[in-house]
Amino acid sequence: MALISLRRLKLKSRMILILGLMALLQTGFIGLFALNYLTQALDEQIGQRALHVATTIAAIPQIVEAVETRDSATLQPLSLHLAQQAEARYVVIGDANAIRLSHPNPERIGFSMQEDEAEGIELVFPGGKGYTYTAMGSLGRSMRARAPIFDATGERLIGLVSVGYLRDRVEAVIDRYRNTLILVIALAFLLSVAIALWFASHFKKAIFGLEPEQIGRLFEERNATLESIREGIIAINARGEITTFNRAAIDTLGLPEGSPLIGRPVQQVLPDSRMLEVLRSGEPQFDQEVWLHDRNLIVNRLPLRQQGEITGVVSSFRRKDELDLVSRKLTRIQQYADSLRSQSHEYSNKLHTIAGLIQIGATDQALALIGQETQGHQALIHLLVEAVPDPILAGCLLGKYNRARELGLTLKIDQESQMAELPERLPREQLVSILGNLIDNALEATLNHTGAGGEVMLSMTDLGNDLIFEIEDQGPGIPEAEQQRIFEKGVTSKEEQGHGIGLHLVKSLLARLGGTITLEPGDRGGSRFTVYIPKQPSPAMHSQES
Repeated sequence: MALISLRRLKLKSRMILILGLMALLQTGFIGLFALNYLTQALDEQIGQRALHVATTIAAIPQIVEAVETRDSATLQPLSLHLAQQAEARYVVIGDANAIRLSHPNPERIGFSMQEDEAEGIELVFPGGKGYTYTAMGSLGRSMRARAPIFDATGERLIGLVSVGYLRDRVEAVIDRYRNTLILVIALAFLLSVAIALWFASHFKKAIFGLEPEQIGRLFEERNATLESIREGIIAINARGEITTFNRAAIDTLGLPEGSPLIGRPVQQVLPDSRMLEVLRSGEPQFDQEVWLHDRNLIVNRLPLRQQGEITGVVSSFRRKDELDLVSRKLTRIQQYADSLRSQSHEYSNKLHTIAGLIQIGATDQALALIGQETQGHQALIHLLVEAVPDPILAGCLLGKYNRARELGLTLKIDQESQMAELPERLPREQLVSILGNLIDNALEATLNHTGAGGEVMLSMTDLGNDLIFEIEDQGPGIPEAEQQRIFEKGVTSKEEQGHGIGLHLVKSLLARLGGTITLEPGDRGGSRFTVYIPKQPSPAMHSQES
């Protein structure tokens, strides 16, 4: 019941109550220990003082002589005087039979000292030394010390001295310290409550004002959410260590089931991951296509911020080949739309030109332009139909041809080109990605260097054991020192952000297909990229794919 009642309290109230009780118990135990230790120390100190006084009195010659003669008249005032000087409660002197020869109460002289002791008096002094003890006597509870009195020769026991200090003085000291300790305990408790208030407020702020039960519920909801989504999720902290992942991440990346990922550096699990780049820059990355662990993924990366500081990065990813059929159709429709848009734009310009020629009466020139346009386009379509029967590759080349026309450039395809023997195993999207990136780079380099009117040459052949593609531009060329680095991720000759990925992707795709790419100066001052893709996969590729 107490536990249930405690759970009903707010976290702040719980922390104040628990920390206050801990402080109270801690200071209480410390106080009890201190009082007990102080009591023992004072008892020992007073006992040693009593023994010292008793031993000193037993050695006074006047005392020895008076005890031998049983001279109570001398011993009585002398013992009172010595007790006053030693600040003792009493000094009692007795003979060898423990009969009192002096006592603070004269009426008790001549009686046995045994009546003050519940267990009797020990008249044996080992080694001739006294001893201390606590007892309840006729004057109250006291700390006592007894010392033997020997004759002048020091051999015969003739009496004893008993010196007592009442414990009421000890109790007074203890009471004084007890009050001080109670005050210290109260102040410590109040200080603990103040610290608990501050700590509870700081802690509640750090957890966004949530209660433990709410945090537990959110944790369960978060785990259920992570496991219910089909995208892989991986999160890292500010040190680059993995803090969160779901089952979809294990399946998507092809990691062994039950892999211990929590706490491992992300670079050990995903060597090519760019999450650390996002961690440093704080810039999110959306819908990036990457190849990771032989899988084509669509990746999003978002930095996590707390109070303006980047505390980690979360990445979501999904295999591109798992997109549903509608998504694939939409992608192809978008590609066709772009191609048609380029053609529509180009033909719109041509129609305006023809209309203008007709209006000014230049019908011969208009007819010539119509014939030239129809002839060129029909020739390209005829070439693609004959040389490239694969519709995806042919559609890609037609789209790039129209794109070049839109930029004011010309994409020339070698009339001797032949690409009829495309292996079924060759992923068309990877082939299109390779050629598309290379042609786009060639068009951009040519346009930036020569302006409108430039040309990009494409030659392809399927003779022999390899598929060979040659793309030559009229750009400024690539310095020899940069030719080995141009395929590295992020390396680019362009100043704008977001470049340096295309050629790296081409290199990665070719590596997975067992192909190669070479770079050399072109015949017209630009660069010539030559791609070799084997028709039959090598044993190494079979091993890699498996």
